[in-house]
Amino acid sequence: MSIFVVAAKRTPFGSFGGSLKALSATDLCVSSTKAALTQGNVDPSIVDGVFVGNVIQSSPDAAYLARHVGLKSGVPISTQALTINRLCGSGFETVAQGAQAIQLGLANVTVCGGSENMSAAPMTVDGNAARWGVALGKGMQMTDSLWSGLTDSYAGTPMGVTAENLAKKYNITREECDEYAVRSQQTWGKAKEAGHFDAEMAPIEVKTRKGMVTIDTDEHPKPSTTVEQISKLRPVFDKEGVVTAAGASGICDGAGTIILASEEAVKEHNLTPLCKLTAWNSAGCEPTEMGIGPVPAIKNALAIADRSLSEVDRVEINEAFAAQFLSCAKELNLDMSKTNINGGAISLGHPLGASGSRIVAHLANEFARNDDLNVAVGSACIGGGQGIAVVLERC
Repeated sequence: MSIFVVAAKRTPFGSFGGSLKALSATDLCVSSTKAALTQGNVDPSIVDGVFVGNVIQSSPDAAYLARHVGLKSGVPISTQALTINRLCGSGFETVAQGAQAIQLGLANVTVCGGSENMSAAPMTVDGNAARWGVALGKGMQMTDSLWSGLTDSYAGTPMGVTAENLAKKYNITREECDEYAVRSQQTWGKAKEAGHFDAEMAPIEVKTRKGMVTIDTDEHPKPSTTVEQISKLRPVFDKEGVVTAAGASGICDGAGTIILASEEAVKEHNLTPLCKLTAWNSAGCEPTEMGIGPVPAIKNALAIADRSLSEVDRVEINEAFAAQFLSCAKELNLDMSKTNINGGAISLGHPLGASGSRIVAHLANEFARNDDLNVAVGSACIGGGQGIAVVLERC
């Protein structure tokens, strides 16, 4: 059964505490969803499944996220909705869930999104203490849900330490990390100047003291960054380590939406596919080396698609950390001229639930722009020790 990507849009990614901080994850994903419906000329009435990924519930309506995204985007009351959390792979996972619904005959057209407002991640109080009382002298303890979400309590390891572990295992140097971080920033700048993000971008209006302002550009990138500048930064997790603020993905806000359709729906509703979704896979790995997760996921997804890595024209692996990405690149022996060539999460930022949607949106729109692109792979590592990957092909 063929499954087609018929629309793929994302909002600009706002910097931490930046222009999008006041918009809930629901608001952000409604914007990308409406833009995708318009791009694909998809009538909301034909959507029969809504799947939205989100990691940190940061607004009062977060428990209703997928349902509210669907309803606010105009889909029928009868349409099913599911909010999904596969951590950093959530945006990819919604595509997998939407595709599986089509395969099983449960849907013909699915909205598959990912959204995150990291700026609004709440400071929390333990419910037992807050509701049932605090012992004398103990006081009320606040927890930063953002920081706790970036730490794997099972492994006792912050995500940055898992990148340090991989750097040691794969002999990744600080110099290599700095050079790659600058590459991410500079390639984003060149791609932006060349208009490579125009097709995927869904500008978003925000209210300011001066009135409504349209945000149409990612806020986190710093394309003028140099190796000389970032070489002066101190490592964050290990004084002799390789992970610095410059070599880590940006904490950001944003959303993306992919619309999938069956072959029957494409014909019936005269939809125009951007590409085909041919395979997907999730795989586990050692939690203390979670960043290597894309390796087994990519290998498995390509096997399902009956493709070899040599047949792949573009690879996008989410840049959680420079050391993490470089470890995956070394293990897979990736051709860097085909990999993350328009920047990645180090430059663009990594709003947890939205990054998979961002990568799929970018690759799907690249097929129309680049006639030499026939097979593409998108992937991400996942906290706790997992990886996820999707395979896209020209129609």
